[in-house]
Amino acid sequence: MSKSIRKSVLPAKPHEYEFGGPLVVFAASFFLLPLICYLAAFLCNDISGCPVPSVLHPRSLTLLKLKEEVGWPHDGIRGLASFKVTGFVLAYYLLSLILQAALPGIVQQGVQLRSGARLEYKFNAFSSAVTVLLGAAIGTYMKGPDFALWTFIWDNYTQLLTVNLGIAYAVASFVYYRSFTVKAGNKHKRELALGGHTGNLAYDWFIGRELNPRITIPIVGTIDIKAFCELRPGMLGYVLLDLAFVVHQYKLYGFVSDSIILVTLFQSVYVFDALWMEPAILSTMDITTDGFGFMLAFGDLVWLPFIYSLQARYLAVYPVHLGFSGVAGVFAVQGLGYWIFRSANNEKNRFRTNPKDPRIAHLQFMTTQSGGTLLTSGWWGFSRHPNYLGDFIMAWSYSLPTGIAGYMVKHGSPVVMSHGDMVDGKGVISGGAVKQQVLQGEARGWGMLITYFYVLYFGILLIHREMRDEEACKKKYGKDWEKYQEKVRWRILPGIY
Repeated sequence: MSKSIRKSVLPAKPHEYEFGGPLVVFAASFFLLPLICYLAAFLCNDISGCPVPSVLHPRSLTLLKLKEEVGWPHDGIRGLASFKVTGFVLAYYLLSLILQAALPGIVQQGVQLRSGARLEYKFNAFSSAVTVLLGAAIGTYMKGPDFALWTFIWDNYTQLLTVNLGIAYAVASFVYYRSFTVKAGNKHKRELALGGHTGNLAYDWFIGRELNPRITIPIVGTIDIKAFCELRPGMLGYVLLDLAFVVHQYKLYGFVSDSIILVTLFQSVYVFDALWMEPAILSTMDITTDGFGFMLAFGDLVWLPFIYSLQARYLAVYPVHLGFSGVAGVFAVQGLGYWIFRSANNEKNRFRTNPKDPRIAHLQFMTTQSGGTLLTSGWWGFSRHPNYLGDFIMAWSYSLPTGIAGYMVKHGSPVVMSHGDMVDGKGVISGGAVKQQVLQGEARGWGMLITYFYVLYFGILLIHREMRDEEACKKKYGKDWEKYQEKVRWRILPGIY
């Protein structure tokens, strides 16, 4: 591409660095983020405990003992992946593509791009997910808990993590390389993202250089890579992982605890709510502002399914019985969070698509000099990001069912017990003639570093995202944003933040 053409497709003003700049995003991409995922996979397991005993006694820790406790593959790093698992995952992605192309769906235009053009999107993620889960249900009905899908997921969990991580690296690299073919005035309506053209390879690769990269695949047709990754393989994979963990608990103990039912139910509702409301993504920052690079690819395909499902994975090994009062309490937390989250998002989406909708026509708003409008009453008069508050409250309902988490796996002489028998009301033996006992012991409380990690991470994520939103709005609306801040003072929670 000539320098003159390249200059014409680049936004006029280079964007400032976010997330600490090139060195930080490079370290996060190739070290920190993958490390967190593998630590969660290895340090909380069904071999020695959650966390593994050596973590509780660092002075006696040895590499050999740690490798034994975490179940490190006998063939080393090569055991973290396999051709069989790679083929399975690629087939799953291919199925997702075929379902998007083959199933009927609604076609809707996205927001106006800087060029004035609008992209078209086909939405059928909900029906695609239902189709896959229907197939899984039929298989489970015919084969019971030994249905190959559930066994495969549990037995190859770490390899599944590795393959999806590899796909995230590959997709991020592909769209980065291909972004240099974007030309001014192209008929495909391709544009570069405002934040992804700093000129630094590591940073632009991470943040995303092209705004809405698309690819045309024979038979399948045109696929919007960002929208596809946002709500398809990772989102459905999240539910499939949870269900595999439920099945594993049943195979171990002969029952399914109320805690794992709650976690799986809440997280499934969250996923299917997003799939049902798929057109709403068109107004999100991910679609309208952020480029597609490793940040979104990793978040969609790796972080979301494997980190968000940690609670169900924990409960698969150590069931927690909440009882009626516990279930009611967790339901109350979830219900409150979901009501705020969905009500706020519906209000914003209806206002943007049809301001005359009788459900929101009474709301007050201010008109900006750029021609845009900002809600100043209703949920969006309550705070500038009320949906984030609902999201954070719901995050607690995913972790609370794990209680004061932590367990140890004790290996010893065979003990004959019936499925689901309890040991002093605390430990669990997996039924029949077994050689292991699962109890909390000195691990009690330490497992919360795993099962409540999601709450901590999500709180930080939402605050950071809110700060990015604020900065983007300041640049977009200028002095009008200052006037809006005077009308709506609080960022997320009135009186606190």
